[in-house]
Amino acid sequence: MKIIIYSERDFTSLSKAFEEEFESDCNLSAEIVTVDEQEIRRLNRENRGIDEVTDVLSFPSLDGIFAKKLEKKNFPADIDEEGNLFIGSIAICVRRAEEQAEEYGHSFERELNYLAAHGICHLLGYDHMTEEDKRVMREKEEKVLEKAGYSR
Repeated sequence: MKIIIYSERDFTSLSKAFEEEFESDCNLSAEIVTVDEQEIRRLNRENRGIDEVTDVLSFPSLDGIFAKKLEKKNFPADIDEEGNLFIGSIAICVRRAEEQAEEYGHSFERELNYLAAHGICHLLGYDHMTEEDKRVMREKEEKVLEKAGYSR
């Protein structure tokens, strides 16, 4: 399995790290776009009813996939013309990523990859609505980031 990320930025190491962590009998694909504060605020308002700037938004295309092996036969309508299973889209606010990198004392690239990993985890069904869910998701994010070369 491969995870194909369509983006104007390079997420190759992150993609490979996710490939080591998840199982699927087909390639997965996701779109990641970087946007300004105005656009992320618009997306947040229109999709979540929250009129604020945020760092990352995820738009999963599949439901009920948490902790499941992604098999092509279970999602026939979601396989694209290249045989990839599209799992969704992610929007990352560049300005927020820059601010958070400075705040947390690490590189912009590390923060950008963290936000992408966070978004991909959401596309794969992870969430942080409860403390336990948050712990599980953070562990997965950190494991993937470490494999990608972006550990804390």
